[in-house]
Amino acid sequence: MSMVDLRLVKLEENGFFQEKRLEEMNQALLSQQAQIDKLAKQLEELRKQLAGLRDELTSEGPANDPPPHYNQAK
Repeated sequence: MSMVDLRLVKLEENGFFQEKRLEEMNQALLSQQAQIDKLAKQLEELRKQLAGLRDELTSEGPANDPPPHYNQAK
């Protein structure tokens, strides 16, 4: 095999391995994006729950009234 042939084989091997590696990285990226999307959805749900709880805690109602014995004279 001539030197040119050896270089060509080496370039073809490198191209194959780079293409394989690129596909692996693409799959990892897709997986990570799916995880990010799932976490973003969970975060939005938690924000909604927190807002609901905040509204419950700040609303006027029986929970904010003083206990009956509080106003009794001693």
